[in-house]
Amino acid sequence: MLKKNSFGFLLCLLLLIFSLGLVGCRGPAAQEAEGEMDGLNIVASFSILADVVENITGERCKVEYLVPIGENPEDYELLPGEMRMASDADVIFINGMNLEGAMEGALDRSTGTPLITLTEGIKPIPLEGDDAPDPHAWLDAGLMKKYVDNILTSLLEMDPAGEEVYRQNAEKYLLRLEELDTWIRDEVSRIPEKNRVIVVSENAYKYYGEAYGLQTEGIWELNSHEEGTPQQISRVVEVVQGNNIPSLFVETTVDRRYMETVSRETGVPITGEVYTDALGPSGSGAETYIQMMEYNTLVFLEGLKQ
Repeated sequence: MLKKNSFGFLLCLLLLIFSLGLVGCRGPAAQEAEGEMDGLNIVASFSILADVVENITGERCKVEYLVPIGENPEDYELLPGEMRMASDADVIFINGMNLEGAMEGALDRSTGTPLITLTEGIKPIPLEGDDAPDPHAWLDAGLMKKYVDNILTSLLEMDPAGEEVYRQNAEKYLLRLEELDTWIRDEVSRIPEKNRVIVVSENAYKYYGEAYGLQTEGIWELNSHEEGTPQQISRVVEVVQGNNIPSLFVETTVDRRYMETVSRETGVPITGEVYTDALGPSGSGAETYIQMMEYNTLVFLEGLKQ
């Protein structure tokens, strides 16, 4: 009996050693197939950038974002857990053009993680009455291709072993952006020329308007600036009435009460919500950057085509 038990123990031990040997001998391809990441730990400042980065990194990198969906990056204050996330990252991708505001300074001072600005090389549109840049360049699908170029350049520098993955994914995504850009132009062409005016709370659609042939108006210029003053609301009321604008729009990350005031004073309805500074939650139809741009364009079309 003792010999039988000893034989069984030795057999189990040999099987255990053999299985551990197989695990230890797995090559990079096997590790990748099992979902292990060989690349970077990446943090983006907000959800839109994170989605674009993830399209380029694929499964190779871990990608997270700081500003929760539904919040504004312009005036967001990071929580301790988000600061830890940023400190543990290999790189932080930010939009730049002053979008992240005080958050950028806090990350630079407190984390030691490299900050990469993704609007590098994009010619900014200035804020109305200010020399500061409007930061919402991502709302032009054509300019998003420059974001992709900047992301790819950074990834190749930091993780050259992933070059093949990054280049292939970037090439595919650039083609999708080209298709998106063409699609938006075709959809906007269906809006009567006299109605091609977008009125939102924050005048964030300048790049979109310049790219696709629409005038853009907002109650205020940037969410981190003074918002919804009587003078600002009165000006927009005059614009809406003077141009016989058929529809108003609100952003998902902005208090809609200011635009409701404009609607009451002009009699013009708010016909839809659009996503500006964040992607939509699950089930919204705007969960990715490309879906968000398609969603917004269809909301504008529905409101302005009459």
